[in-house]
Amino acid sequence: MAIQHSNSAVRAPAPPSRPYAKANPGYGKRSTPDQRPPRPDDFALLPERERYVAGYVDHLPDGAAMDIKSLAKSLPLYGQMAVGSALKALAVAGHLRHVRCPADAGGGQIRWITRTYWSRTARDNEWWATFLGGAPAAPAVPQQRTQEPEPVLITEEAPQEPPPETPADVPSPAYLALARLGRADARLALSAADCAALEEAAAAWLVRGVDAEYLVRTLTAGLPAAVESPVGLVRRRLRDKLPPLLPAAAPAPATGVPGHHPMVECAECGAPGRPEALPDGLCRSCRTPGPTGTDATAAPAPPDERDVAAYVGTLRDLLRLP
Repeated sequence: MAIQHSNSAVRAPAPPSRPYAKANPGYGKRSTPDQRPPRPDDFALLPERERYVAGYVDHLPDGAAMDIKSLAKSLPLYGQMAVGSALKALAVAGHLRHVRCPADAGGGQIRWITRTYWSRTARDNEWWATFLGGAPAAPAVPQQRTQEPEPVLITEEAPQEPPPETPADVPSPAYLALARLGRADARLALSAADCAALEEAAAAWLVRGVDAEYLVRTLTAGLPAAVESPVGLVRRRLRDKLPPLLPAAAPAPATGVPGHHPMVECAECGAPGRPEALPDGLCRSCRTPGPTGTDATAAPAPPDERDVAAYVGTLRDLLRLP
């Protein structure tokens, strides 16, 4: 539980007056959506150092460098180790997550870029898991005001041109496929009226994913020696040999990077993992402290010069253990 620090000897720095460090394209800071407007007491519950770092990061624009080295250069009160510890604390407090996102490098290659998602409003683990579980939203593009066209005063009515002639109706692919039957096999020569009458039945084949070539081959295959009624035979085959309706293929992801999802980086060691597997932005090893006791079978630390004899004796005792 965070403790409020009323004595704020060190205030968060003001927005950087000099040029800030910019990250490479695609990297750096990314602001999360639905944040409340900034207030003077945004980070009042944080300790002094974390409040100082959070105030500076909050003022940075999207795309600013968020690595420890760049931040330490801009924050004169703290070094790299202190800034790294502060970023870890801010992740635990729910203000940021380090995320590896897939990006299309071209030629079917995938490269991973690291972004730091920042939230002025502290978020819980469930919110971060939901937000990072889906595709991260692209940074909002500022809307540009479109200038309305100036009114044009018409002082004289221009002569109206006659409308262009409407071109003749273009036959449908189903109609053209039926018209080709007589050329593929003379026994199935159809008239224009026959093609118009069977056009709807032939279009049902094309809707099911077959092409005109397949339709012509199927209708002309295995014909009897003599065909008395070509239109009747084609109508029956269109009905009896109708291909099955196949399910539509699933659309490819719009990102062009199928099968890859963003992964959160541990704020302490940088190990990647799914958002729900890194609560508070920390992996299991960094969340669980190591044992405080000393293993009886572990080799002791190198001794000082005055304890060499005792150290050698301890090693001999360990070698006698089964």
